Amino acid sequence: MISAIGLLASLVLLIWLALRGINIVFASLLCSLLVIITSGLPLAATFDEGYLFGNLGAFTFAGKFFLLFAAGAMFGRVMGDSGAAASIAMALVRKLGAHRALWITVLASALLTYGGVVVFVVIFAMYPLGLRLLKEADIPKRLFLGALALGAGTFTLTALPGTPSIQNIIPTLHLGTDLYAAPWLGLAGGTIMFVLGMTYLEWQRRKAQAAGEGFDPAPGEEVVASTGGPERLPSWPLALLPLVLVIGTIVLPRFGASLLPVQIAEFAMTQSVMWPSIALAFGSLVGLVLFAKIRSRPLAVLGEGVQDAVVPLFATAVVIGFGGVVVQTAGFVGFASALVSMDSYPLLSMFGAVSTVSGITGSASGGLQIFMQTLAPEYLAMGIEPEVLHRLAAMAAGGFDSLPHCGAVVAMLAITRLSHRQAYFDVGVITVVIPVIATLSCIGLAFLF
Repeated sequence: MISAIGLLASLVLLIWLALRGINIVFASLLCSLLVIITSGLPLAATFDEGYLFGNLGAFTFAGKFFLLFAAGAMFGRVMGDSGAAASIAMALVRKLGAHRALWITVLASALLTYGGVVVFVVIFAMYPLGLRLLKEADIPKRLFLGALALGAGTFTLTALPGTPSIQNIIPTLHLGTDLYAAPWLGLAGGTIMFVLGMTYLEWQRRKAQAAGEGFDPAPGEEVVASTGGPERLPSWPLALLPLVLVIGTIVLPRFGASLLPVQIAEFAMTQSVMWPSIALAFGSLVGLVLFAKIRSRPLAVLGEGVQDAVVPLFATAVVIGFGGVVVQTAGFVGFASALVSMDSYPLLSMFGAVSTVSGITGSASGGLQIFMQTLAPEYLAMGIEPEVLHRLAAMAAGGFDSLPHCGAVVAMLAITRLSHRQAYFDVGVITVVIPVIATLSCIGLAFLF
């Protein structure tokens, strides 16, 4: 009982501290300590095997994703400092109109993630372009985060059949399904998420415009408007080349493996983090060669990019580490067991179980992995078809995982230099409320048909 109370109190405290703008490293350490004390866990062993180096440990995560964050930040710095991002943004504005900046962000992010690009890479790749689009359209920066979250963190990760996301891969390892499991449920859920998300974002854009709320860069973040004077920007086809090369390099092994040497194709298909990191580093080097504005100081630009990666990487890692402590508690096990034993429609019980695990750990992939390892067999025994369980569990994992302590949310806010107070409400609507509505709607469809 004390363990459960301590677990709930630590989760509420972590969310409250994040919303108050308290340093996330301190907040995660404090809340992890509260969990350890109330659950009677050994202090040294839990911090070592849970918080720091376990499967969900902070340094396990940081070590696994360090190159990806560093390469992504270098690429973002090259695209931003060279004027390439500004050039692409201006071309999009001329073709589609600045008022469609949110649509451009959502569709571009969705295309990247559905093509297999890791969410963190999408954030780094889209941010320099997004800043310029927002400046031209005079749209609040908080709505860019909502658009980025919709395109990169909702329907393309959990709902659309065939997506190569980790959330869609994990169920296949435990249920014997494939990436296209229950396609009609996935398409229905993805459509609901996209339609409701765009409706909300456009409503907020018009509301902000009527209230006189516009673009406001973070301190030290310089974004020059095209109307502010003559600029020497690269042509948009040239500016687009590094981005095309990055995306092409990442997706080529999946869609054109026959064009690559066998060893390279096999390496790329088995290295979900290293291969995108190589692609981003390659794009950065191409940008340094192409763009005269940064050609004279290549090492400085790349060094500043790596520095940009440190804060978001560590902020994300410590929240993952908190989840690593939580899963070792008796309170966590008790929550999961209580949900499984609920006397209700099995798919609703499953939704509650996946949502709870993902919410506590702040990770869709972490929550889904734990669910599949510990609870999925019991739901299969209840008569749920493996394909249906695959799709609905993946969608359920993408809801409450995005509470304020979610590692991806923390990373996105750190990269874009916004606080929870400034931007989380819109992100929460897009990544929590709308996916929950979509998942429950699909559970209703599964019950009817």
